[in-house]
Amino acid sequence: MTAFPSDTDVLIIGAGPAGSACARLLARSGVNVLLVDQHPPGRDKICGDGLIPDAHRALARLGLLDDVMRRAQAVAHVGCIGPRGGRIDVPGSLAVLPRKELDALLLQAAQDAGARFEQARFEAPLEADGRVVGARLKRGDEIVEVKARWVVLATGAVPKALTAAGMCERHTPSGVALRGYVKAPQMVGKIKALEVVWDKSVRPGYGWIFPAPDGHFNIGVGVTDSHKDLGGGKGQKKDVNLRAIFDAFVAKYAPAAELMRVGELVGELKGAPLRCTLTGATWTRPGLLVTGEAAGSTYSFTGEGIGKAMETGMLAADALIRHRDDDAAARAAYEASLTALKPKFDLYERANRVNAHPWLADLLIWRAKKSSRLLARMGGVLNETSNPGNLVSLKGISRLFFE
Repeated sequence: MTAFPSDTDVLIIGAGPAGSACARLLARSGVNVLLVDQHPPGRDKICGDGLIPDAHRALARLGLLDDVMRRAQAVAHVGCIGPRGGRIDVPGSLAVLPRKELDALLLQAAQDAGARFEQARFEAPLEADGRVVGARLKRGDEIVEVKARWVVLATGAVPKALTAAGMCERHTPSGVALRGYVKAPQMVGKIKALEVVWDKSVRPGYGWIFPAPDGHFNIGVGVTDSHKDLGGGKGQKKDVNLRAIFDAFVAKYAPAAELMRVGELVGELKGAPLRCTLTGATWTRPGLLVTGEAAGSTYSFTGEGIGKAMETGMLAADALIRHRDDDAAARAAYEASLTALKPKFDLYERANRVNAHPWLADLLIWRAKKSSRLLARMGGVLNETSNPGNLVSLKGISRLFFE
């Protein structure tokens, strides 16, 4: 077991997309970075694995897009399927790569840039004079203390680390998801798009099938707004049974039924929480920044979070590169960058009504088949150049009948 460093410039807790992206940019700028995660490299992560255009842009900035695309399954469209079976294929720059491979690649890239990685679990922040000055970590049976000029929490949707750091405002998740991998080479070419399915049977969520490399498929269901807010950061799960929703999705959607019938389930179906809409956590305190899904970087409408996790991680790095020795300026810069993103997250929250009212998907698909302008607007939602909330606002719905 290697000796643990006693100090560093920046200590990043969590080696997922947000933490590794942050570490790579910082290390590439000459910052001394220690990146820790409680899991060894290559751990599995419950996710849809879809890389939409924002993830492509983030990977390009990190200098990793070509490496990722050599490993990923490239995809040309998102297939939107409504309750009545209507379908529209929305074009975009898309790909699928299992998180086990993606996260390992991102972590290695951070190390290649000069960041040091250690496997350890975050226990609590170290504090002095009202400022976070490092962290107490557990490695095996050993407790170690690492001093740091800055600590970045990139610990994902599970709130334990946020709570320990005094940053958690919402202990229950924004949503939940269940996914599995199915090996089915005979389905290659039959399912070619990122298929997203809305139906009464999966309300208030959606089902998906994404083609992955080597004849595998990622299949799952997601439910956003899965918990009732009881106030005070507490919540209670609504009457949501993910396995029942998954079974209903398979029973309702013929390609899902065929996939499960002819394919081989690899491992088990696994569930995970989601933290959405840049809510549920305090973003900063002196000496500490919260980023990635810990800060709520997942879109509530689509459940997509990989791209925004990397983006927020890089925003944290940008703030520290510019203002590493000025606590107030670094925090202000980072909070301003997240505040600038927040309206976009709010618009996706508005669009989330499609999940609760799947007939809206039928309406959008019906009109998009007749309107190239609407199809272009849907593509703009995918590429983040159009307002997703306008598609399902009263004004937006009325426009569907008169375009």
